[in-house]
Amino acid sequence: MMKRRDVLRTGAVAAAAAMLPRAALGQAAAGFPSKPITLLMGWPPGSGPDVWHRSLADAMTKILGQPVVVENKAGASGTLAPAALVTAKPDGYTIAHMPITVLRLPVMQKVAFDPLKDFTWIVHMSGFQFVTMVRADSPIKTMQELIDYAKANPGKLTYGSPGTGTSLHIGMELIAKHTGVKFTHVPFKGTIESVTNLEGGHVMAVAGGSEAYPLIQAGKIRALAAWTAKRLPGLADVPTLTEVGLPYVFNSPYGMAGPKGMDPAIVKILHDAIKTAMEDPKTIEVRNKFNMVDAYMPTEAYAKFQVELFAKEKQYLTDLGLAKKE
Repeated sequence: MMKRRDVLRTGAVAAAAAMLPRAALGQAAAGFPSKPITLLMGWPPGSGPDVWHRSLADAMTKILGQPVVVENKAGASGTLAPAALVTAKPDGYTIAHMPITVLRLPVMQKVAFDPLKDFTWIVHMSGFQFVTMVRADSPIKTMQELIDYAKANPGKLTYGSPGTGTSLHIGMELIAKHTGVKFTHVPFKGTIESVTNLEGGHVMAVAGGSEAYPLIQAGKIRALAAWTAKRLPGLADVPTLTEVGLPYVFNSPYGMAGPKGMDPAIVKILHDAIKTAMEDPKTIEVRNKFNMVDAYMPTEAYAKFQVELFAKEKQYLTDLGLAKKE
């Protein structure tokens, strides 16, 4: 019976990971992987998801016995990486981080992919946690003051996000609709770029993720509200949206996928490697550093979840007036 070759066992998690029998997987998958795997990342180098996926790639390399190489394709609200799967071979050697914007942008604008037809869903992994923030020297000190300013100055409150259609963009627009105010959205390529522009005075606020936490903790940026159900570890003095009277809890679920038409046996190999990598102590440490939740779902559940989530997101965007005209 053929087994995954050159599998390296390191640490408690790797020691517990069973070697996958190949004979039962079919001939096409029996030698997989026999060369490096490319993991496409839709956010910039140094961003929270980029750092975590690099730690996952390191763990997967040890598990699979072949290099897993992260390639950044930042832009288009995180969807440049998934879009590249459309022209990739469905052989398992190209996979991508799949943000929720993969489901949103097709509703909002013309894109080069169909979210329900062009991908093979592999595994759901986690979700981002967010905060609304301003500069430390801003006269706006609370979320209510931000809303009050926007109400008194329609359209003058500018905020940055990682891009159109991201959870941060949609969340801020839902808050605006709920409170009857108008914000002006300024899209960037990621939270790091958004925060840089906040510090430079180019936007008044930012809806951003975990990359900003060290600056908040250092007192360089003021967090107004966390978008989580409970207060974030390390930011215990920052109230949640619900605590300041806004009935919202937002996170941004994501996983991993490949091109459409992948061999189910290869999908299983990748799923099992990613799941084991997620349980590696080093990857858990990195995930916790960025306050990303453990939201594992196996392949079939993830595929079903994406279909259901697409329907919900389409309704949200239609209600907000952000859906493209048919």
